[in-house]
Amino acid sequence: MVKKLDGKMFLKMLNAGAANLSENKEIINNLNVFPIPDGDTGENMLMTAEGGLSVEPENELGKTAAAVSDGMLLSARGNSGVILSRIFSGIAKGLRGISDCDLQSFDSALISGVRESYGAVSKPVEGTILTVFREGVEYAGGRITDDSTYESYFEDLIAEFNRSLERTPELLDVLKESGVVDSGGAGLICIFNGMNDALNGAEVSHVSSSAPKQNKVDVNMFTEDSVLEFGYCTEFLLRLQKSKIDVDNFDFDGFSDHLNSIGDSVVTFADGTIIKVHIHTMTPGEVLDYCQKFGEFLTLKIENMTLQHNETENVKKEQFKKKQVKKPYGIVSVASGDGIKETFINLGCDIVVEGGQSMNPSTEDFIKAFEKIYADTILVYPNNGNIILGAQQAAELYNEAKICIIPTKTVGEGYAAISMLDTSLDSLDDIISEQKEVIDSVVTGVVSKAVRDTEKDGVAVQKDDYIGFVGDKIMVDDGNKEDALLLLTEKLNASRYDIMLVIYGETVSEDDCREIEKTLRAKYRRTEVVMIYGGQPIYDYILVLE
Repeated sequence: MVKKLDGKMFLKMLNAGAANLSENKEIINNLNVFPIPDGDTGENMLMTAEGGLSVEPENELGKTAAAVSDGMLLSARGNSGVILSRIFSGIAKGLRGISDCDLQSFDSALISGVRESYGAVSKPVEGTILTVFREGVEYAGGRITDDSTYESYFEDLIAEFNRSLERTPELLDVLKESGVVDSGGAGLICIFNGMNDALNGAEVSHVSSSAPKQNKVDVNMFTEDSVLEFGYCTEFLLRLQKSKIDVDNFDFDGFSDHLNSIGDSVVTFADGTIIKVHIHTMTPGEVLDYCQKFGEFLTLKIENMTLQHNETENVKKEQFKKKQVKKPYGIVSVASGDGIKETFINLGCDIVVEGGQSMNPSTEDFIKAFEKIYADTILVYPNNGNIILGAQQAAELYNEAKICIIPTKTVGEGYAAISMLDTSLDSLDDIISEQKEVIDSVVTGVVSKAVRDTEKDGVAVQKDDYIGFVGDKIMVDDGNKEDALLLLTEKLNASRYDIMLVIYGETVSEDDCREIEKTLRAKYRRTEVVMIYGGQPIYDYILVLE
C-alpha cells in the first residue's frame, strides 16, 4: 500500500495516464456534439499531457510536479488541454516545497488544482471537465480516514469521476441532445485510470505520439556569399552545478538580465536546479560560455534562423534585424489552408499560426509567434472558440510585449475584424471596442460533411450528407455541398447583407467554384459576392456575411 508519494512515482503515474489516454484518444475525439470530422479533444489532451513528461525524474515531488506543470502549460492546446494544464499547475503549486507527501497533502494539492482550473476560465461552464474534476476531488477528499491509502483514494476519486461524467448531459443541453458525455471529462478519466494502474503496480511505458516534426533544411538559403543577418535561435536546458556556484543563492534575475543584454526574444524558466533558456543571438558561443560558468548543458539546440522554414515563410525579414524600430502594433492570426493563410498575410498579419478546427495550436506555438514580432502591442485573432484559452494562456506567460486577444471565434470574424482594423484610434481600448463591434456584425456559416446520422436542432442529418450550420446550430442538410451552401444562404437571409464572402476548401473543384459563384451572383444581385480559395480541410465552404 502507498502511504507516501514521491516525484519518481508521480512521473511514473503520469506516463501511465498518457499511455491510457493515447490508447483511447479516438474514443474521446468521437465524443463530438457535431456530426462532422472535427473532434480533437483526445488529441489535444494527449499532446498537452505529453508536454509535461519530458522532464528528468527526481525524488522530490514538488520539483517534479513543477517541471511537469511548466511543460503542460507550454504544450496546452484546445480548451480541455488548457484546463488540464491548469489542473496540474494548481496541483504543482499545492506540492511546492514538498519532497514526498501523505494523502491529505495530495488531496489539498488536488483542491488547489480545482481552484486554478476554474480560475483559468472567465465564465466556467458546469457539465465539463471542470465539473468532473471538482466533484471527484470533493467526494474522494470527504472519504479520507486514518486508514485511507492512495489506492483507496484513487478508487473513490475515479468512481465519482465516472458518476459525474454520466451526469454531464443533464447539465449541458448540447450534450443531451447529441447523446454524448463531455469529452474533456472522459479524457480526464482516461488519464487518472492510467495513473491508478501505475499506482497499483502496472508497468507502463509511453512513447510520445506527438514528437515535433523536423523541418528539412535548405542549405542553399545560406551560401558562401551570404551575410548573417538574423542570428541563431539557441535553446538549452542548463543544470546548475554545486562545483561551480552556490546553487542555493543563484541570482536568476541577474542571469536573465545578462542574457537580455546579449540577445533578443529571451525566455527563461527556472525549475529547481534546471534552467530552460531560449534566446536569439548573433553570437551563440558568447551565450554558451556565459551560461557554462554556472553549470552544464542537458540539452542544446542551435539553428541558423535563415534556414528555419517557419521563420521565413510568413515573416518579413526586416523583423529580424538587430536595429529595427519597434512598431506600435503587430498582428497574429490563426488559420489552416494555404489560401486562408495567404489572405490573412495580405490583410496585414505579421504571423499566421497554423491551426484551426481539429488542429489547435499550443501555448508555445503562440509564444514562438510573439517572439517573431517586434511591437509594443500584439493583437491576436484565434478565429476559433477552442483556441481562445490557449492564446490567453500564452499571453499570460509572455512579457516582452502587451498581448491583446481579440476573441474571434470563426475565420469569418477574424477576416472582417482584421480588414476593418484601425490602429490610428486614440487608445487600445477604442481599438478593442471597435473590433468587437465588427465581430458582432458578422455572421459565419459553414458547410461540412456529416460522419454519422443524427437529429439536431430539428434537422435530420444523414451520414455523408452535407450540413450547414452557424455556431453550434445545424440549419440545413443536403446530399450536395453546393446545394447545402445555397440553402444556408437562404436560411440566413443573405440578401440583407452587403457582402457575401465564400471561402472554399480543399474538396471544392474550380468548376464547382465557378458554378456556385455564378448561381450566387444571380440569386443575390444586390449583394457583392466574393469567392476566395482557402484550401482549408474539414469545412467545404465558409460563408461570411457582412
